[in-house]
Amino acid sequence: MYLCSMQEAIQQKIDQGLLLPLMEDFYTIQGEGFHKGTAAYFIRIGGCDVGCHWCDVKESWNPALHPPTAIAAIAERAASFSKTIVVTGGEPLTWNMGPLTELLKANQLATHIETSGAYPLTGQWDWICLSPKKLKLPLPGIYAEANELKVIVYNQDDFRFAEAEAQKVGSNCKLYLQPEWSKRDKVIPLIVDYVMQHPKWVVSLQTHKYLNIP
Repeated sequence: MYLCSMQEAIQQKIDQGLLLPLMEDFYTIQGEGFHKGTAAYFIRIGGCDVGCHWCDVKESWNPALHPPTAIAAIAERAASFSKTIVVTGGEPLTWNMGPLTELLKANQLATHIETSGAYPLTGQWDWICLSPKKLKLPLPGIYAEANELKVIVYNQDDFRFAEAEAQKVGSNCKLYLQPEWSKRDKVIPLIVDYVMQHPKWVVSLQTHKYLNIP
């Protein structure tokens, strides 16, 4: 009975966003998109059911593998490293991001999120990187909030998908095409050619992998 009530209490705090399944957190250089090359503290939250076959952090998918961690401890650690915090996953919007971002903002930290947009947007964000996936499309409400649209290019059809998604975001949203890492030698020439023909798009590379950093 006692164990059951403890589990219920933990689950209640997870549902409230007071505990989050933390996979890892680390200080590094942002490798992708608009803020590439800048220092940032990454908070990677476990849990994702979008299921991209080319995902390079599949170990993040099962939230049960990652310990429920108090957001106060997460926020305190983040504040000691950087003024820019990137929340990623997994899919961080699986969980309520409101309490975590409230703590981060209380410390005058810039809050960024990388999300597929497949779940309702929660939290206070200074920058939203929307990376839509075909398997589970973003919810309609997030498109107008996105500062950056980042589409992963795995094959030729992803250019069609990218254009369809670009029609949904605001006029000031930055548009990026990023090669899927395992196919980079094949798709980078396609992306370069496409961006030269459609200059509203910008090439995004996973520069942290070239730099051999997290």
